[in-house]
Amino acid sequence: MHRITVGNLSIDVVRKDIKNLHLGVYPPNGRVRIATPLKIDDDAVSLFAITKMAWIRKQQLKFETQERQSERKFVSGESHYYKGRRYILNVIYCNATPKVEIRNKTHIDLYVRVGSTNEQREKVLTKWYRKQLKDQVPALLDKWQKIIGVEVDDWGIKKMKTKWGTCTLASRRIWLNLELAKKSEQSLEYIIVHEMIHLIERNHSDRFMAYQDKFMPHWRLYKEELNRSMLSHDIWG
Repeated sequence: MHRITVGNLSIDVVRKDIKNLHLGVYPPNGRVRIATPLKIDDDAVSLFAITKMAWIRKQQLKFETQERQSERKFVSGESHYYKGRRYILNVIYCNATPKVEIRNKTHIDLYVRVGSTNEQREKVLTKWYRKQLKDQVPALLDKWQKIIGVEVDDWGIKKMKTKWGTCTLASRRIWLNLELAKKSEQSLEYIIVHEMIHLIERNHSDRFMAYQDKFMPHWRLYKEELNRSMLSHDIWG
């Protein structure tokens, strides 16, 4: 990969064994990337970018105006998200084992020990998010392995600042961003399908896009929803 400049716009250029040019604009700051066939030179890529400049600026503006949460202190009254819904956090101090409960589809009750710090409260809630996401994934993997016809040998959950998911071909392992616990179920499903397709097509090629269209015809809507959703203060940092 190398970088070219068109006007005041920096563009990452990646040459691949593909037939057509693919343009992408990515969070958090609207990074522009063009995947191009091996035979197309930088001048042709620049001309292509110029023809798409209005669209590029439109996408970058979306990221600039995307809503972000301020840093959470994990105190009562804060907004927190779970499965795409907004909940109000209610911190309950007790001398029992810390736990988290959903109440009336409107509140997240966070039970913590008296005198707990922000970091300790965050740790309890993060552990709960991880457990919820871990419980969701197996059924989705089982469903889509049958549909796509591939097997995921291993998967895991971790915090990631720049990606919703990754796929390691050698080990056939999928990693999912812990933040997906806060997103809608269809957003999670979209990312799982996206990463599973990488097991049969490494690059974001025409073939990859065709597989997405085949297995999940409305994937573009799910991607747009995910890109519009509220971001934590530190994600995409």
